[in-house]
Amino acid sequence: MAQILTINGERIGIEAPDETPLLWVLRDELHLTGTKFGCGVSACGACTVHIDGEAVRSCQVALADVWGEVTTIEGLGGPGALHPVQAAWIRNQVAQCGYCQSGQIMQAAALLAEIPEPTDAEIDDRMAGNLCRCGTYSRVRAAIHEAAEAMRRA
Repeated sequence: MAQILTINGERIGIEAPDETPLLWVLRDELHLTGTKFGCGVSACGACTVHIDGEAVRSCQVALADVWGEVTTIEGLGGPGALHPVQAAWIRNQVAQCGYCQSGQIMQAAALLAEIPEPTDAEIDDRMAGNLCRCGTYSRVRAAIHEAAEAMRRA
């Protein structure tokens, strides 16, 4: 069945079964491969995107259940611009293998949109569902604090 979605600010017609996970629509139909498949059961966070600003696991959202505008890692910063979280990620050299990073960044951006000055405990709580095999959690926390400061200054 045809669906019209707004993805990264663009209205797009999608021809896929209603039960198709949003993850596969993004990756296979729209070739937005920044959103990663990790586990398929919402346990790792690699597939995190925003729907109306809320961080969600796209592997668990059926196409027919998308309730608002979708933002992927490709659309987070805007044309030619990095989001403050992305810039902080680079400055703090958060990524090692990098596989989980788009989901981590999307989760962190949603966190800062809701809690502009998070504590370490709030960061740990909100980021707990995003797994990193490389264990760069201390750099993730540092980058979130740096991005929060940059966003306050802006």
